[in-house]
Amino acid sequence: MVVTKMKHARSTNQNPKCDLPEAKRIVIVDDHPLFRKGLEQLINSENGFAICGEAGNAAEAMEVIRKLNPDLAIVDLSLPGANGIELIKNIRAEFSRIPVLVLSMHDESLYALRALRAGAEGYVMKHEAMANVIHAIHEVFNGRPYLSPAMAAQVITKFAHRQA
Repeated sequence: MVVTKMKHARSTNQNPKCDLPEAKRIVIVDDHPLFRKGLEQLINSENGFAICGEAGNAAEAMEVIRKLNPDLAIVDLSLPGANGIELIKNIRAEFSRIPVLVLSMHDESLYALRALRAGAEGYVMKHEAMANVIHAIHEVFNGRPYLSPAMAAQVITKFAHRQA
């Protein structure tokens, strides 16, 4: 029996940076095309990062991730159909090595905790400075979990008060 290794596409959006061997290939999952485009421009302007695919819902996201086998998935929690938490669980089940960074409008610590429990490596709120997004991506690629400072303060306060 001959086993052939599945060849993954480098990108679904013809970004030439995706073909560079040193580029960290990233997929964005968000249901707002304008937000995806802005985030793509921000991340592509950073050396070593390349947005190689995008999706507007969870089913599309799994197709793109299967096709590209990216180095990171950036996921919104509010998606049509299956929500971001379910998507994170699906990514984790099928692609255990692909880190997931959540970028969400939800600023309650409950959402961050649910995302982290589902398998996300980081959580950033959309209304925060864009520099936080780039910092979060670097942290996740360096194997460190990331919570934005505002969210970390909420989570610590919640745990401290629960334990008292």
